Amino acid sequence: MKLFDSHAHLDDEKFNKDREAVIEEISKEVDKFISAGYSLAGSEFATELAKKYDFIYATCGISPNDIPQNEEELWIMVRKIKELVQKNSKVVAIGEIGLDYYCNKENKELQKTAFIAQIKLANELDLPIVIHTREAVMDTIEILKQNPVKNKGVFHCCPLNRELIKEALKMQFYISFAGPITFKNSKNANEIIQMVPNDKILIETDSPYLSPEPLRGKRNDPRNVKYIAQKVAEVKKLSIDEIAEITNKNASTVFKVTNHH
Repeated sequence: MKLFDSHAHLDDEKFNKDREAVIEEISKEVDKFISAGYSLAGSEFATELAKKYDFIYATCGISPNDIPQNEEELWIMVRKIKELVQKNSKVVAIGEIGLDYYCNKENKELQKTAFIAQIKLANELDLPIVIHTREAVMDTIEILKQNPVKNKGVFHCCPLNRELIKEALKMQFYISFAGPITFKNSKNANEIIQMVPNDKILIETDSPYLSPEPLRGKRNDPRNVKYIAQKVAEVKKLSIDEIAEITNKNASTVFKVTNHH
Protein backbone atom coordinates (compact mmCIF):
# COMPACT_ATOMS: atom_id res chain seq x y z
CA MET A 1 0.00 0.00 0.00
CA LYS A 2 1.56 3.26 -1.14
CA LEU A 3 0.38 6.05 1.13
CA PHE A 4 1.27 9.69 0.42
CA ASP A 5 0.87 12.05 3.39
CA SER A 6 0.49 15.39 1.65
CA HIS A 7 1.06 17.59 4.73
CA ALA A 8 3.09 17.05 7.90
CA HIS A 9 5.29 19.17 10.16
CA LEU A 10 8.27 17.03 11.08
CA ASP A 11 10.19 20.15 12.07
CA ASP A 12 7.92 20.52 15.10
CA GLU A 13 9.67 20.46 18.48
CA LYS A 14 7.48 17.50 19.48
CA PHE A 15 9.85 15.43 17.31
CA ASN A 16 13.08 16.85 18.72
CA LYS A 17 13.86 13.83 20.90
CA ASP A 18 13.34 11.08 18.34
CA ARG A 19 12.96 12.60 14.86
CA GLU A 20 15.43 10.28 13.07
CA ALA A 21 13.94 7.17 14.62
CA VAL A 22 10.38 8.25 13.75
CA ILE A 23 11.34 9.02 10.14
CA GLU A 24 12.93 5.57 9.93
CA GLU A 25 9.63 4.00 11.06
CA ILE A 26 7.57 6.22 8.74
CA SER A 27 9.66 5.08 5.75
CA LYS A 28 8.47 1.50 6.31
CA GLU A 29 4.80 2.42 6.07
CA VAL A 30 4.57 5.55 3.93
CA ASP A 31 5.60 5.93 0.31
CA LYS A 32 6.15 9.71 0.47
CA PHE A 33 5.32 12.68 2.60
CA ILE A 34 5.57 16.42 2.40
CA SER A 35 7.17 18.36 5.22
CA ALA A 36 5.21 21.59 5.10
CA GLY A 37 6.83 24.92 5.86
CA TYR A 38 4.79 27.64 7.57
CA SER A 39 7.52 30.07 8.67
CA LEU A 40 10.97 30.90 7.37
CA ALA A 41 12.62 28.59 9.92
CA GLY A 42 10.04 25.85 9.30
CA SER A 43 10.56 26.14 5.55
CA GLU A 44 14.33 25.91 5.92
CA PHE A 45 13.98 22.86 8.12
CA ALA A 46 11.62 21.23 5.62
CA THR A 47 14.13 21.66 2.79
CA GLU A 48 16.88 20.13 4.95
CA LEU A 49 14.73 17.08 5.62
CA ALA A 50 13.88 16.76 1.93
CA LYS A 51 17.57 16.88 1.03
CA LYS A 52 18.39 14.20 3.54
CA TYR A 53 15.62 11.73 2.80
CA ASP A 54 14.58 10.48 -0.60
CA PHE A 55 10.90 10.06 0.20
CA ILE A 56 10.39 13.49 1.80
CA TYR A 57 9.46 16.63 -0.14
CA ALA A 58 9.06 20.19 1.10
CA THR A 59 6.82 23.21 0.79
CA CYS A 60 7.99 26.71 1.68
CA GLY A 61 5.83 29.62 2.75
CA ILE A 62 4.74 31.93 5.55
CA SER A 63 1.41 30.99 7.11
CA PRO A 64 -1.06 33.67 8.22
CA ASN A 65 -0.14 32.86 11.82
CA ASP A 66 3.57 33.40 11.19
CA ILE A 67 3.67 36.58 9.15
CA PRO A 68 5.69 39.46 10.61
CA GLN A 69 3.99 42.50 12.07
CA ASN A 70 4.72 44.94 9.26
CA GLU A 71 4.83 44.97 5.51
CA GLU A 72 8.50 45.82 5.21
CA GLU A 73 9.52 42.70 7.13
CA LEU A 74 6.99 40.69 5.14
CA TRP A 75 8.64 41.56 1.83
CA ILE A 76 12.06 40.61 3.19
CA MET A 77 10.63 37.28 4.29
CA VAL A 78 8.93 36.57 0.96
CA ARG A 79 12.22 37.29 -0.78
CA LYS A 80 13.99 34.82 1.49
CA ILE A 81 11.35 32.18 0.75
CA LYS A 82 11.95 32.75 -2.95
CA GLU A 83 15.71 32.26 -2.55
CA LEU A 84 15.12 29.11 -0.53
CA VAL A 85 12.86 27.61 -3.19
CA GLN A 86 15.27 28.46 -6.00
CA LYS A 87 18.06 26.63 -4.17
CA ASN A 88 16.08 23.45 -3.57
CA SER A 89 14.70 21.22 -6.31
CA LYS A 90 12.58 19.21 -3.87
CA VAL A 91 10.32 22.14 -2.95
CA VAL A 92 7.00 21.18 -4.53
CA ALA A 93 4.75 24.11 -3.57
CA ILE A 94 4.48 27.51 -1.91
CA GLY A 95 2.74 26.96 1.39
CA GLU A 96 1.23 26.83 3.71
CA ILE A 97 -0.22 30.24 3.01
CA GLY A 98 -3.66 31.76 3.44
CA LEU A 99 -5.91 33.43 6.00
CA ASP A 100 -6.68 32.65 9.62
CA TYR A 101 -9.24 34.86 11.36
CA TYR A 102 -9.63 32.40 14.21
CA CYS A 103 -6.15 32.99 15.63
CA ASN A 104 -5.63 36.55 14.37
CA LYS A 105 -8.37 39.04 13.70
CA GLU A 106 -6.48 42.30 14.03
CA ASN A 107 -4.13 41.96 11.04
CA LYS A 108 -6.53 40.82 8.32
CA GLU A 109 -5.18 43.27 5.73
CA LEU A 110 -1.58 42.17 6.30
CA GLN A 111 -2.68 38.53 6.04
CA LYS A 112 -4.31 39.28 2.69
CA THR A 113 -1.18 41.09 1.48
CA ALA A 114 0.97 38.11 2.47
CA PHE A 115 -1.38 35.64 0.80
CA ILE A 116 -1.48 37.55 -2.48
CA ALA A 117 2.29 38.14 -2.49
CA GLN A 118 2.92 34.42 -2.12
CA ILE A 119 0.36 33.49 -4.81
CA LYS A 120 2.35 35.76 -7.13
CA LEU A 121 5.56 34.08 -6.02
CA ALA A 122 4.09 30.64 -6.77
CA ASN A 123 3.08 31.79 -10.25
CA GLU A 124 6.52 33.25 -10.84
CA LEU A 125 8.22 30.02 -9.74
CA ASP A 126 5.70 27.82 -11.57
CA LEU A 127 4.51 26.04 -8.42
CA PRO A 128 1.13 25.18 -6.90
CA ILE A 129 0.09 26.54 -3.50
CA VAL A 130 -0.99 24.93 -0.22
CA ILE A 131 -3.79 26.89 1.44
CA HIS A 132 -4.54 27.28 5.13
CA THR A 133 -7.95 28.82 5.74
CA ARG A 134 -9.71 29.11 9.08
CA GLU A 135 -12.87 31.12 9.66
CA ALA A 136 -11.99 33.12 6.55
CA VAL A 137 -13.78 31.21 3.81
CA MET A 138 -15.27 34.11 1.84
CA ASP A 139 -12.09 36.19 1.81
CA THR A 140 -10.00 33.17 0.82
CA ILE A 141 -12.25 32.40 -2.15
CA GLU A 142 -12.40 36.08 -3.14
CA ILE A 143 -8.60 36.36 -3.22
CA LEU A 144 -8.24 33.17 -5.28
CA LYS A 145 -10.79 34.43 -7.79
CA GLN A 146 -9.02 37.77 -8.15
CA ASN A 147 -5.53 36.25 -8.20
CA PRO A 148 -5.69 33.11 -10.33
CA VAL A 149 -3.14 30.48 -9.37
CA LYS A 150 -1.51 29.06 -12.48
CA ASN A 151 -0.72 25.63 -11.05
CA LYS A 152 -3.69 25.49 -8.67
CA GLY A 153 -2.94 23.68 -5.43
CA VAL A 154 -4.48 22.20 -2.33
CA PHE A 155 -6.80 23.25 0.46
CA HIS A 156 -4.93 21.56 3.28
CA CYS A 157 -6.83 20.12 6.24
CA CYS A 158 -9.83 21.53 4.45
CA PRO A 159 -12.60 22.89 6.66
CA LEU A 160 -15.75 20.80 6.25
CA ASN A 161 -17.65 23.67 4.70
CA ARG A 162 -19.90 22.94 1.71
CA GLU A 163 -19.57 26.41 0.19
CA LEU A 164 -15.78 26.31 0.38
CA ILE A 165 -15.57 22.84 -1.18
CA LYS A 166 -17.96 23.83 -3.98
CA GLU A 167 -16.00 26.96 -4.86
CA ALA A 168 -12.60 25.26 -4.47
CA LEU A 169 -13.61 22.46 -6.85
CA LYS A 170 -14.97 24.98 -9.35
CA MET A 171 -11.53 26.58 -9.39
CA GLN A 172 -9.95 23.14 -9.85
CA PHE A 173 -8.21 22.96 -6.50
CA TYR A 174 -7.54 19.70 -4.70
CA ILE A 175 -9.08 19.02 -1.29
CA SER A 176 -6.96 17.42 1.41
CA PHE A 177 -8.57 15.70 4.38
CA ALA A 178 -6.94 15.22 7.76
CA GLY A 179 -7.73 13.68 11.16
CA PRO A 180 -10.94 15.66 11.83
CA ILE A 181 -12.90 13.55 9.30
CA THR A 182 -12.43 10.60 11.68
CA PHE A 183 -13.65 12.43 14.79
CA LYS A 184 -16.89 11.17 16.32
CA ASN A 185 -18.29 14.71 16.50
CA SER A 186 -17.55 15.52 12.88
CA LYS A 187 -21.14 15.87 11.74
CA ASN A 188 -20.96 16.36 7.99
CA ALA A 189 -17.67 14.58 7.18
CA ASN A 190 -19.33 11.84 5.10
CA GLU A 191 -21.33 14.27 3.00
CA ILE A 192 -18.28 16.47 2.38
CA ILE A 193 -16.08 13.50 1.42
CA GLN A 194 -18.77 12.47 -1.08
CA MET A 195 -18.71 15.96 -2.59
CA VAL A 196 -15.06 15.64 -3.61
CA PRO A 197 -14.48 13.63 -6.80
CA ASN A 198 -11.85 10.90 -6.59
CA ASP A 199 -9.44 12.76 -8.84
CA LYS A 200 -9.35 15.79 -6.52
CA ILE A 201 -8.90 14.16 -3.13
CA LEU A 202 -5.73 14.08 -1.00
CA ILE A 203 -5.02 12.79 2.49
CA GLU A 204 -2.72 14.20 5.16
CA THR A 205 -1.94 14.01 8.86
CA ASP A 206 -0.94 17.63 9.64
CA SER A 207 1.43 15.95 12.13
CA PRO A 208 2.05 16.35 15.02
CA TYR A 209 -1.44 17.85 15.38
CA LEU A 210 -4.95 16.47 14.88
CA SER A 211 -4.30 12.78 15.51
CA PRO A 212 -7.11 10.74 13.97
CA GLU A 213 -9.34 8.36 15.91
CA PRO A 214 -8.37 6.06 17.60
CA LEU A 215 -5.28 8.08 18.58
CA ARG A 216 -6.77 11.44 19.50
CA GLY A 217 -4.69 13.35 22.00
CA LYS A 218 -1.46 11.56 21.08
CA ARG A 219 1.35 12.95 18.93
CA ASN A 220 0.50 12.44 15.29
CA ASP A 221 2.93 11.32 12.58
CA PRO A 222 2.61 10.37 8.88
CA ARG A 223 2.08 6.66 9.63
CA ASN A 224 -1.41 7.58 10.82
CA VAL A 225 -2.43 8.74 7.36
CA LYS A 226 -3.79 5.20 6.95
CA TYR A 227 -6.68 6.07 9.30
CA ILE A 228 -7.66 8.98 7.06
CA ALA A 229 -7.43 6.70 4.01
CA GLN A 230 -9.58 4.14 5.80
CA LYS A 231 -12.31 6.70 6.54
CA VAL A 232 -12.35 7.97 2.94
CA ALA A 233 -12.46 4.37 1.71
CA GLU A 234 -15.50 3.60 3.88
CA VAL A 235 -17.39 6.65 2.63
CA LYS A 236 -16.44 6.10 -1.02
CA LYS A 237 -17.11 2.35 -0.75
CA LEU A 238 -13.65 1.51 -2.04
CA SER A 239 -10.80 -0.46 -0.50
CA ILE A 240 -8.10 1.30 1.49
CA ASP A 241 -5.60 0.16 -1.18
CA GLU A 242 -7.61 1.88 -3.87
CA ILE A 243 -7.78 5.10 -1.84
CA ALA A 244 -4.03 4.92 -1.18
CA GLU A 245 -3.41 4.57 -4.90
CA ILE A 246 -5.86 7.33 -5.89
CA THR A 247 -4.56 9.87 -3.35
CA ASN A 248 -0.92 9.02 -4.08
CA LYS A 249 -1.53 9.62 -7.78
CA ASN A 250 -3.36 12.91 -7.08
CA ALA A 251 -0.62 14.22 -4.78
CA SER A 252 2.04 13.21 -7.30
CA THR A 253 0.11 15.07 -10.00
CA VAL A 254 -0.50 18.35 -8.21
CA PHE A 255 3.00 18.46 -6.71
CA LYS A 256 4.68 17.10 -9.86
CA VAL A 257 6.48 14.44 -7.85
CA THR A 258 8.09 11.65 -9.80
CA ASN A 259 9.62 8.51 -8.40
CA HIS A 260 13.13 9.06 -9.58
CA HIS A 261 14.88 11.56 -7.41
